[in-house]
Amino acid sequence: MGWSIRAPFAGFSTALAEIPDEVFARAMLGDGAAIDPTEGELRAPCDGEVISVAAARHAVALRAPCGAEILVHVGIDTVALGGEGFTLLVRKGDRVHAGDLLLNFDLDLVARKARSLITPVIVTNAERFRVTRAHLDRRVASGDVLFELEECGAAAPAGAAALRAPVVSEALVVAHAHGIHARPAGLIARVAKSLPYDLEVRARGRSANAKSAVALMALGVRGGDELVIVGFDAQAATGIAEIARVVRGLDGAPAPHPAKPPPAPVVASAAVPAGSLRGVIASRGFAVGAALEFDNEDLVVSESGAGAASENAALDRALDAVRKRLAERASAASGAMRGILEAHQELIEDPELLAAARSSIGAGKSAGFAWRQGISASVAGLNATGDARLMERAADFADLERQVLRQLAGAGEQRREIPAGSILVAQDLTPSQLIDIDTSRLAGITLAGGGPTSHVAILAATLGIPMLVSLGAGLRETKSGAALVLDADAGVLNARPTDSELNAARTRLEQGRVRQARELDEAGTDCRLASGERIEVFANLAGSAADTRHAVTQGAEGCGLLRTEFLFLDRATAPDEAEQLRSYQQVADLLGRRPLVIRTLDVGGDKPIAYLPLPPEENPALGLRGIRTSLWRPELLDVQLRALLAVKPAVRILLPMITDVAEFRLVSERLNDLCRELGVARPQLGAMIETPAAAMLADQIAAVADFLSIGTNDLAQYGLAMDRGHAELAARIDGVHPAVLRLIEVTARGAAAHRRPLAVCGGLASDPGAVPLLLGLGVDELSVVPGSIPRLKALIRKLELDACRKLAAHALGLTTAAEVRAAVQAALPAG
Repeated sequence: MGWSIRAPFAGFSTALAEIPDEVFARAMLGDGAAIDPTEGELRAPCDGEVISVAAARHAVALRAPCGAEILVHVGIDTVALGGEGFTLLVRKGDRVHAGDLLLNFDLDLVARKARSLITPVIVTNAERFRVTRAHLDRRVASGDVLFELEECGAAAPAGAAALRAPVVSEALVVAHAHGIHARPAGLIARVAKSLPYDLEVRARGRSANAKSAVALMALGVRGGDELVIVGFDAQAATGIAEIARVVRGLDGAPAPHPAKPPPAPVVASAAVPAGSLRGVIASRGFAVGAALEFDNEDLVVSESGAGAASENAALDRALDAVRKRLAERASAASGAMRGILEAHQELIEDPELLAAARSSIGAGKSAGFAWRQGISASVAGLNATGDARLMERAADFADLERQVLRQLAGAGEQRREIPAGSILVAQDLTPSQLIDIDTSRLAGITLAGGGPTSHVAILAATLGIPMLVSLGAGLRETKSGAALVLDADAGVLNARPTDSELNAARTRLEQGRVRQARELDEAGTDCRLASGERIEVFANLAGSAADTRHAVTQGAEGCGLLRTEFLFLDRATAPDEAEQLRSYQQVADLLGRRPLVIRTLDVGGDKPIAYLPLPPEENPALGLRGIRTSLWRPELLDVQLRALLAVKPAVRILLPMITDVAEFRLVSERLNDLCRELGVARPQLGAMIETPAAAMLADQIAAVADFLSIGTNDLAQYGLAMDRGHAELAARIDGVHPAVLRLIEVTARGAAAHRRPLAVCGGLASDPGAVPLLLGLGVDELSVVPGSIPRLKALIRKLELDACRKLAAHALGLTTAAEVRAAVQAALPAG
């Protein structure tokens, strides 16, 4: 039996091989035909259900009644238009009939801006259906038969959703705003690989092997999508429940970020000098230097292999070499760099990617050609989702492709000599390429392509290298040796500075260096306002020795927030008392006599840990979090409190996510019991103010707590009712919003009523534009990112308390965060 797939619009039909894109031309996504359209109305090629709509509105997928999945992808590289020129008329889940209008598009606009208008119409589940009797090389009208399908005689491979009946399953909605991107996919795959049976994840009308991070990412699951985890025997229920917990906890497990996350995409809007290019800020900073072109070498591979045994062996050797290098680098790295390297380790072990390469080798292809083909198919799957974040992960696959192909060619690592003060100029850059560079000699990075949340952007931000991306084709005109002025604070690259502009930039750079050196030199002394009041400036720490030493060199007067989650995450069992004590004591020893504030475990539905299975929560941000989790599992809290009581000198203990006096008293009473049992003095016990409830009850909490510390990140999130992980809302969350400032003000009044110290340890404390407001509202301690300490101390020394109070009072009466920031900018002292 056959089924007809019809032309979605009028045009000229042709074979897929004519498409100017290797992925479609080689039928990596599936077989079918292509049409060069002559009209801008796309209609359904068959009856069916809409199973996927690209975020950029350029592609729609249907599932026909026979089970065939048909993708219509308007034009080539049209995803880059971001939806411009496209009007979508259907949604996922809609049922349509052949000929129904699915979307309109501006034919002229898309023709001007896209690489090509030629549109592939393909069947993506080729394991079940083959294309027959394609009507090619002719004019077709909308609704004419384009090709026919018939069901394959062979059974679908294991894992094909349509032919495998699940025995157990669980459905859930993905709450994480960014859906199943690289890091979540890796977490799911890691769990699935540890299980002795197969699981599938089904979403958006497709299915994926749960052990394959690549296949999971290619599903294109976004926040709000429903997915179903299925197993094929009864014992799979346990594994399904574990993966469901991972998915529910994704809001607390984003892709690795540096301590100071890369800023949201910012495109400069102000006028820029002639010869300048506007870009997107990936890592802030300012640099002057000589351009250094960094072109990716063209690695040529032969298509034909020397036999499956020989090519498989060659691929195995190359993969082993890359795995070893990734493991060595990951073991020596920390923070964002380690997370990225671990993500690459996960991808290179991906079963779908490896299976695709082995299959090509079995068909007579060389190892290099097979690896490149497998990578291309994976990238095509990500690009077809239309999800910008997933598409940025394509750079990670390009990185692995390059590393393995170099090994196959016997070239090993690629080392580049970097003249000191260079500004790198490239179309794109991969994480391993940046890691291979002596970044101490690099002044900045400029990319024609790339994205602000790519892994290489995260690395640049971690390393403190100014970086602009998406500068466009104009960057290609920049040649090595040309003088550049990179302003990654304004989002502008001056590619042809005049002598006067160059001199002004160098003066600005030198003044900045002198100022930073002066600020660092003065950072070791106590900090006081110009009016004489003492303000303590502490550091937020994550627990490592390097982090602590850095904070001390930057002038930290103590630690106002030591996060303890790092000890509890990414392990099979909780750390015991001895391990915790060793970790906390190391930080205390490095700080010397400086105060140390340690926050108890802050995990829950938003930060899941494998050995702490939490009940299902529809909204983890409002569920078992912070102290609620500790009270739910008091045995974990007891072990931690015992370890904290053993640290010398005594530390201050801080409780996260307190909402009322009752919660605080429960822990306070338990602490008293332990102190009596151990025969030690009771340490200071403080409460974090992170919710509007805690702020409004601050006077009551201050009556029983020894100190208060405001966590402005969560206070702003809850106060403004905006999820700080939400792609559309995160950029609108600003802690200087008058509503948040009023919550801080009422907290300060509550602390003052009982003469309790008040600190701010959230992101707002590190913001120079917020510090005058915080001091004016009554905050007397700031705990900040270590690298911000010299600059903030220098600022504080210029401020008068009365002026800060007047500024804060004025800000409380404003209506928007933008108005508040403008008022602060006008009031800040020059320099």
